[in-house]
Amino acid sequence: MQDSGRLVLRGGRGPGDVALAGGRIAATGDVPPEPGDSVLRCDGDIITAGFVNTHHHLYQWMTRGRADGCDLFSWLVTLYPIWGLLDAEDVGAAARVGLGELALSGATTVFDHHYVVPRGDDTVFDAIIEAAAQVGVRLALSRGSMDLGESDGGLPPDHLVENRDDIGTSTERLVARYHDGEWVSIVVAPCSPFSVSTELMVEAAEMARRLGLRLHTHLVETLEEQQHCLERFGRRPVEVLESWDWMGDDVWLAHGIHLDDSELARLGAAGVGVAHCPSSNARIAAGMCPVVGLRAAGSPVGLGVDGVASNEVGGLFPELRQALYTARLRESRADALMPADVLDMAGAGGAACLGRGADLGRLEVGMAADLAVWPGDDIGDIADPVTALVLGPDRRVRHLFVGGHRVVADGELVGLDLRATHTELARRAQRLHNAG
Repeated sequence: MQDSGRLVLRGGRGPGDVALAGGRIAATGDVPPEPGDSVLRCDGDIITAGFVNTHHHLYQWMTRGRADGCDLFSWLVTLYPIWGLLDAEDVGAAARVGLGELALSGATTVFDHHYVVPRGDDTVFDAIIEAAAQVGVRLALSRGSMDLGESDGGLPPDHLVENRDDIGTSTERLVARYHDGEWVSIVVAPCSPFSVSTELMVEAAEMARRLGLRLHTHLVETLEEQQHCLERFGRRPVEVLESWDWMGDDVWLAHGIHLDDSELARLGAAGVGVAHCPSSNARIAAGMCPVVGLRAAGSPVGLGVDGVASNEVGGLFPELRQALYTARLRESRADALMPADVLDMAGAGGAACLGRGADLGRLEVGMAADLAVWPGDDIGDIADPVTALVLGPDRRVRHLFVGGHRVVADGELVGLDLRATHTELARRAQRLHNAG
């Protein structure tokens, strides 16, 4: 009889046993042994699908803890000059730390919204891709952009914006070299309405659809942004989005906080997704995303950490509980969002935002073998494993698999010395502190 070539995770709470083979989930539940099986005992631990982080700014590990007590615009104005000092090696060091921490918090797929390209050096994007390969996670990487500087009425300083031709050329280069739709997906992602021109947004949508890529931007994170759109365009942000031809199921937005009922309905009808970043939103007092309304309207909703300059924890796991608590506070209903809902947002909801709902985010046969094994030693007295995970104490994964490859084993990253990487990043961050 031929060996199975399977790895079987046995004894876990949730789906029971899980068999992995050929980078896919081959079986779940009570999985009978086959000759050649390798077995990993997970007795009492909780097994989930790998999480999908739908919005992040990895480079912001370089400026963690700064500009506290600021609203969004003053926070950005404080940090833009410091971010302008970054080089590709800094960005790579920050990405290694950020992705390593995300893997330990259950993230198997990470979207990084990178839009800061100091001195026009687009090798910052290569550095992020190299870091993801080293850690072993899937990467959705934006070729982000800003082309509207202070002198033209935008928020970023002029030295941090690029011209549209350079942005387009760089995007084409990254797609040709890296985009495979499996391990690396390039996303077209101008930064925000207050840092880009109408021309860039329109050209971005045209390019993304020509190349078969997804679209992402920040939208309605704060009331100040809404006021900016009213003053500049005479329309609310969602109306501006529509005028740019950004209403489609190939689009997802970061934050989506200040939306009225008609805007929720329009976004839902178009299938526009939203990356919900509850801790970051609280940190800068942006507001509370109407997650319940978005989901009811038909919008995919995933979870995001956002940058570690506005969410210093840097892990995705805490966002599950924070999302649940935020929704209950916003709706004044104790059942507004339940543990199973936020677990779905962390997996299937996030995968749908990234256009990967067919193969990521669920523990089902045939899906990619992306899964997390969470220590269950201290929550065995909670009968429901999902409730135990979401409402129990914070934790890091015991094991993490991406495409069947083991990325975390017994609580340690397999491909990266995270302690040494943190030390390197601290040295680089000190240089920025001294300069800024």
